Amino acid sequence: MKKSLLAVAAIGAFASAAQAQSSVTVYGILDVGYVGGNAKASTVNATGGQITPAENVSLFGQSAQTTSRLGFKGTEDLGGGLSALFTFETGLQPQQTSLSSFNNRQAFVGLAKKGAGNARIGTQYTPIHEAVGATGANQQNNLVGDVIYPQNTGLTNRDGSASNANAGYTVRSNNMLRFESESFAGFTGKAFMVQNARNENQTSYATNSTSTATAAYTSGLGYVGGNTNSNGWGLGVNYTWQKLLVSANYQSFTTENAWNQQTNQVAVGVAGTTPVTRTQAAQTGILTNMKDNQVYAGATYDFGILKAYAQYVNRKETSGLDSNAYAKRSAQQIGVRSFVTPTVEVWASGGMGRYTAFGYANPTTDFTGYQLGANYWLSKRTNLYTIFGATNTSQSSGQVVLSNGTTSMARSFSANANNYAVGVRHTF
Repeated sequence: MKKSLLAVAAIGAFASAAQAQSSVTVYGILDVGYVGGNAKASTVNATGGQITPAENVSLFGQSAQTTSRLGFKGTEDLGGGLSALFTFETGLQPQQTSLSSFNNRQAFVGLAKKGAGNARIGTQYTPIHEAVGATGANQQNNLVGDVIYPQNTGLTNRDGSASNANAGYTVRSNNMLRFESESFAGFTGKAFMVQNARNENQTSYATNSTSTATAAYTSGLGYVGGNTNSNGWGLGVNYTWQKLLVSANYQSFTTENAWNQQTNQVAVGVAGTTPVTRTQAAQTGILTNMKDNQVYAGATYDFGILKAYAQYVNRKETSGLDSNAYAKRSAQQIGVRSFVTPTVEVWASGGMGRYTAFGYANPTTDFTGYQLGANYWLSKRTNLYTIFGATNTSQSSGQVVLSNGTTSMARSFSANANNYAVGVRHTF
């Protein structure tokens, strides 16, 4: 009997030790509420005609303050200060009647060494996205008004390049190997590499005639070979001193697609679409072969009664088909965030920026944005919120580009939009 009791106790102790060495956490966010807003874009053509499309939305929506999600993360102690880790996360759409809208947000596995840092591989956030979350007053909500992280809920992006979703920087990437150090004297370093390359011998057309080129493209032949690469790298450094946080980050992505050396045509679009030349592809903004450079710097300081924030972002995409075809977006923003009572939190931000494109693309456009918001915390995990944001894009002029690479009449363009929401968010 005593031996049996000892055996049971030993098994229980072993199971407890194993459980202590490995843990899995289920977490998530559900965000629902009322969403409203309107957008207006004015276009004036060369003959003086004016088109002013308008949009108004009013709905019970979702994810206005934070994107709803479900995630699993865990660690396992491997001994000697080494541990394994993983994260798997998908977005949720609580207002949908079907669960078929599965989408991958993060999915990675890695190793961590105590006193050094961690390395992991998979789909992950970029260092810039994490830095924006730590140094932005709006905390990456999904309403109009943030010029660093331009988003909206329920609206079509009628102000185009000035406030297009994910226009500020790359949020996450597949095929990423990422390293992150522990804190040393207040400094934390991050680095990543994205590798997704397929290089094959180039297949050429038997003739240079346009009809044969189109037929070969439609049938899926002729563009089999060449480079089809999506690669990138980036560095980030954070410095923390008492109540100050400063972050500086740089990341660069390149894409390459096969092009036919004999017909000088690039494989873009879907099968059945007439191929276009390298020059036409660059002029019409397809930019399938491109280099994307992104810079972000941000800082926050906690004064006690409030936190102050400052942000700067710059992104330039240059076509690999034509070096004179590029699009550049830069913006700067300041904000504050404060608890006016133990349960009421408020914030405000304002910013401005400029979008510039060379050649046949959009001309220079200036834009501004601001946002106001408040949280009422019912508990540490549940809050009520209200947010209002607005953007304005200044009038600019240029030429419309047709699908064949030629230009039509000149036009001028301006736009503005506002977005507001009242909702409830619960984290678990």
